[in-house]
Amino acid sequence: MDLESIPGVGEKTARALSALDDPERALRTGDVEAIATAPGISQGRAARIARGAIRLEHDDPGGFLATDRAREVYRELLGLLEERTVTDYAARRLETIYPSPRRSRIEEVQEFAHEALERDPDPAVLDALEGVQPLREPGDVRVRERCLATTDAERYSEAREAIPELSVEIVEDAQGLAELARGYATVIALDDSFAGVTLEGDVQVRPDALENPAEVVPERPLAFFARNRDRLQAAVEVHRAADLEPPCELAALEDGLSRLDEDGTVAGDDELDRLTTAVDDLDAAASAAESVANDHLREAIREQDVTIEGSDLLSLVERGAGVDSLLSRELADEYAAAVEAARDHLVDALDLDQGESEIARRAFSDEPTFPVERDEDVISRLREELTAAKERRAGKLKRELAADLADQRDGARRLVRDALELDVELAIARFAEEYECVMPEFAEPSDLEGASDDAVGFAIEGGRSPLLDEPLERIDPVNYEVSGVALLSGVNSGGKTSMLDLVASVVVLAHMGLPVPAERVRLRRFDDLHYHAKTQGTLDAGAFESTVREFADLAEGGEGSLVLVDELESITEPGASAKIIAGILEALSENGATAVFVSHLADEIREMAEFAVTVDGIEAVGLVDGELEVNRSPVKDHLARSTPELIVEKLAGESRDTEIAANGGAPDGTADSKPLFYDRLLEKFE
Repeated sequence: MDLESIPGVGEKTARALSALDDPERALRTGDVEAIATAPGISQGRAARIARGAIRLEHDDPGGFLATDRAREVYRELLGLLEERTVTDYAARRLETIYPSPRRSRIEEVQEFAHEALERDPDPAVLDALEGVQPLREPGDVRVRERCLATTDAERYSEAREAIPELSVEIVEDAQGLAELARGYATVIALDDSFAGVTLEGDVQVRPDALENPAEVVPERPLAFFARNRDRLQAAVEVHRAADLEPPCELAALEDGLSRLDEDGTVAGDDELDRLTTAVDDLDAAASAAESVANDHLREAIREQDVTIEGSDLLSLVERGAGVDSLLSRELADEYAAAVEAARDHLVDALDLDQGESEIARRAFSDEPTFPVERDEDVISRLREELTAAKERRAGKLKRELAADLADQRDGARRLVRDALELDVELAIARFAEEYECVMPEFAEPSDLEGASDDAVGFAIEGGRSPLLDEPLERIDPVNYEVSGVALLSGVNSGGKTSMLDLVASVVVLAHMGLPVPAERVRLRRFDDLHYHAKTQGTLDAGAFESTVREFADLAEGGEGSLVLVDELESITEPGASAKIIAGILEALSENGATAVFVSHLADEIREMAEFAVTVDGIEAVGLVDGELEVNRSPVKDHLARSTPELIVEKLAGESRDTEIAANGGAPDGTADSKPLFYDRLLEKFE
């Protein structure tokens, strides 16, 4: 994929995207989180880039949402979907699903949506999703106790690039290697020339080290799993709760994660724990061993039967008066026992093995002295031995664990990705369930030729607008079908605008490839959606001119468009509005567009139009306690009565009933002139 060919991607952004592990996969699948990891790209921009890549793949010209109100409807619907996600990833991922006129794109998303509708939004799965987040790449991993060594400058540069986690040193000969071994727990020589050289310390000759960096720096793969341990464990729980087919062996992954601490060290190894504790506790244990020896000697001196009292002897000894000879002559056995107790305490406290114990015992000399003090040189030597043993053990365990987890990395990525994608599917499933949605049926142009009853712009059965701020059970399902252009008439507050919102919602969701809120929907693929909301107040001359120009452009190239307009007559005087709307409808009809114009001037527009424009009506069936009772489904080819007509009709009926009652059951037209007045008004509506 040519990254710069993506709409909105220039040279600088293309370079940033090329830094991703697999930019084509991320762009092709709409992986917003992965795209957002590219340098300088925010999540919002990542979503726009993903949409651009999808448009490029499907040769989508964009611009389906051709007006502000059309874009508002899309954002509102997208918001309803995003409200039903658990993870931020799913919310961003949904932003890559947009209405498109391209059949290939619609069918691609429809395939995804069909699978989504099979998902069960189980609360246990939703709870498990709370802990799932996109995987993070570990930051700079630095290993300080290990280094690489070479005699070659070119090899030095290669090593620094291949394994940046380790220091790389240039040495001239084996002596330089030996000096490095005194400062590092492990030295890895990259040159064959060092083969067979015997040196003190852990010096390994690995000419192939740069080809197998994970073996040399197991911290690299382990850092990935350590940093993402909780996210991976959450993804495992999602797969089990949702009964998903995992892309890797879950038990093996869990076993590896259980052996790994958050800081990337290996957990659960008794020997490593012993060595770690010994290094950490060495100073404290040595001090305690000193105390054991000195306490033992103090007690022995107090109880010693010599010429002077034991307490006086203790005072002399503590002042250093002839302590060596005094201890050697009088307390040789007691001193030996005290030193032995100190040695035993140090060995036991640190749980040292035989070789370590031999070093530890030399920390307390056989030469009598008081107070007894440890030999710091020996303690330092013991610390070095324990630390080296600890690092060797940790390195071995890291290499083993890294080898166990190495094959799991790709599977782990897919594991988390699948869990996050499940959240996207569940959001669609929850939306479809809550709004009782179905997948729409698209009628391709070839299907529309022939019989007139097959020619359809859109046909909605049992639709409920998701944009209404009402519980679903309180929304009356409506039916509406339009082929070509139509005027929609009806009483105030009868649901005309809600009907346009429903049509727009159904069309937008259908062209997104998603289920729609209805019992059944059949529609054509539209090229774009022009939804003009009701204008607040009469427009000035400039705004009026701009509006007319917009409809002129639409009339010239509106074939394949869906045009929804709410009370366009409010832009200017009613008489002029009727003429303008009639002219617009004529042009749209000639171009083969589908259009619904809501208007209170339907009768006037019909008279002025030069073709038989369809007039549908949302009919009010009466007034009950001052409230309109409305049949929300438009009646085809029917001019709906206005609210004033209904009120006059109600007044006429009530007055007539009053006259009948006053005349003993029969109206004579003399008791009250009101019925005649109301009847005269009603005639004006005919």
